[in-house]
Amino acid sequence: MGQSSPPRPPTDHNARAYWQANIRAVVALLIVWAVVSFGFGILLAEPLNSVKLPGSGFPLGFWFAQQGSIYTFVVLIFVYVWIMRRLDRRFGVEETDAQPHQTERGADA
Repeated sequence: MGQSSPPRPPTDHNARAYWQANIRAVVALLIVWAVVSFGFGILLAEPLNSVKLPGSGFPLGFWFAQQGSIYTFVVLIFVYVWIMRRLDRRFGVEETDAQPHQTERGADA
């Protein structure tokens, strides 16, 4: 990894813009999660049950209610990490490891 510039000191405008971008990302991801878990798993379960998952025979609505929303949630965690790393770089607040981590043993020696 290359050297990055030192973090900029936070300004009120910079901090507010960062927070607003963070909230927009969280809201967007929560909407996706709600649509998948509540929409597909509950509200649209009956129409989706007319479609069977290939190889398993499970109705698609049942699958979304039991597995799909969980898989979506896990994927959204990784998407959130990716989005936040981009936001951190954009606003100059990314964390860097300037010094290697010391273990307890290394600290005692």
